[in-house]
Amino acid sequence: MQTDDRADRDSYRRAVGRFATGVAVVTTRRDDADYAMTINSLASVSLDPLLALFCVEKIARFHDAVLSAGVWGVSILPDSAEDVSRFFAHRGRPLAGQLDAHPHHHGRLGVALFDEALATLECRTAAVHDGGDHSIVVGEVVTVTTPADGSPLLYHEGRYRRLAE
Repeated sequence: MQTDDRADRDSYRRAVGRFATGVAVVTTRRDDADYAMTINSLASVSLDPLLALFCVEKIARFHDAVLSAGVWGVSILPDSAEDVSRFFAHRGRPLAGQLDAHPHHHGRLGVALFDEALATLECRTAAVHDGGDHSIVVGEVVTVTTPADGSPLLYHEGRYRRLAE
């Protein structure tokens, strides 16, 4: 057991890594190009109005795309989609054709939504807040679907996990 209580980058990462999160891919569309990025920072904010948020690193190419587009989609991944999560978490992949190998459709707001998702949201950006090296993007939820049943993909202590029966 570690007893050092100093707050530094490494101890903070270890501590928050103990909080299990779901895994999703957030998407946007700008200039006829689809952008996508794996996230585990999705949170429900409000039921009245319906609001959700995610965080995006300011240096990611997704950052400027989603802020200028003003719309985004979320596909909550099933536990069978670890490969999808890993692919969209990888920096520097080519933008063109990145969705070709992943069955998807474009929703009402024009953003890509994954066909295998447990749930999807389409959102219009309502606010953007500074969050250090990230921006906190809050969106009004416009559409919600639950196309598939199953167990979610989880992330805990730096590893993908699955729910135990």
